[in-house]
Amino acid sequence: MKSIREIYKVGRGPSSSHTMGPQKAAMIFRAKHPDAASYRCILYGSLAETGKGHRTDTAVTETFAPIPCEVIFNTDRSIPLPHANTLELFALDENGAEIGRMRVMSVGGGDIVVQGAAEYSPPEIYTDSTFSAIAESCLKRNIRLSDYVFEHEGEGIAEFLYDIWEAMKREIDEGLMKRGTLPGGLGVERKAQYLYNQRHIDESANTRENRIVCAYAFAASEQNADCGTIVTAPTCGSCAVLPSVLKYMQEQKGFPDRQIIRALAVGGLIGTIVKQNASISGAECGCQAEIGTACSMASAALCELHEMSVGQIEYAAEVALEHHLGLTCDPICGLVQIPCIERNAVAAMRAINALSLANFLSETRKISFDMVVHTMYETGRDLNFRYRETAEGGLAKMYQ
Repeated sequence: MKSIREIYKVGRGPSSSHTMGPQKAAMIFRAKHPDAASYRCILYGSLAETGKGHRTDTAVTETFAPIPCEVIFNTDRSIPLPHANTLELFALDENGAEIGRMRVMSVGGGDIVVQGAAEYSPPEIYTDSTFSAIAESCLKRNIRLSDYVFEHEGEGIAEFLYDIWEAMKREIDEGLMKRGTLPGGLGVERKAQYLYNQRHIDESANTRENRIVCAYAFAASEQNADCGTIVTAPTCGSCAVLPSVLKYMQEQKGFPDRQIIRALAVGGLIGTIVKQNASISGAECGCQAEIGTACSMASAALCELHEMSVGQIEYAAEVALEHHLGLTCDPICGLVQIPCIERNAVAAMRAINALSLANFLSETRKISFDMVVHTMYETGRDLNFRYRETAEGGLAKMYQ
């Protein structure tokens, strides 16, 4: 299993699979063919269906600039694809003749797989790949899940996670400072600042918690939708769930950064397990793979923050993912705005609820986290393609 560094990436929104992944592919291809007179990029599957809304073409052409690149959106579904997010890159000479090509799968979270080129795949650093195996190892040696992560990740991981935490807080702070309309044509107004400042006339502690956590989630999600700099957790579209709950808990209960770092380590481990055994790609498995995983990561991170047991952490992560099963990915106009922004806020509150349930009910658990991960993958593969980030089903179809 790969490093949690592959889960947390700092980059520009709005989509890790539709912008960060293709951009990374274009950078690799340009380095391989620096003398090309021009380039061509053909997008397939979800990249073709929602690439305009996600600005895939802009990400690619800006990477190749000033050398021209033609971007073609091929929506022919009869073409067999190795992944729902597939693109092909071509290098051309002065006469338009092909001098190189590369086929790439953007598998989620900004990661890519280059067909026939294993050297671009990050190394495996974990020998265990399931929660049950990792939990068994931790229980035998009486260590926490965060200890397990630090052992395998090695030198520099604490510093890496500290930088990630700083970037997460920054994306929220920047989002809270901004007002106005998000780009893309839907006319969606930024709401984070309003939520943060508008105290309810009869506000209880629970109401305030809901309002502030949601304000933080809106802030980060709106930054993503506006192509701002965010941290994938595990993706751009689900970037707000984890940082919003951790920021709120740190402010309310005074958790020091060293405990936040441990929480991020456990959250990253959960996301890596899902990525290894299922998918974090909305194009492959629907929004359950993105928001569901993000909620699971946040729930586990909160449990680690409160120094709960391995069993309680598993229960929270399992509950969080289980109750997102079947969630479709139906972005209106292919934009990461409706319903994506609100979903981050709702999932953040669900993560806090999962923490509360785990505190009381972990001993009654019947379903393992690994079972839910496997179920999520099967459910996602069974979803009609219209509900896997094509903007052709659900809300995207109904919205006029």
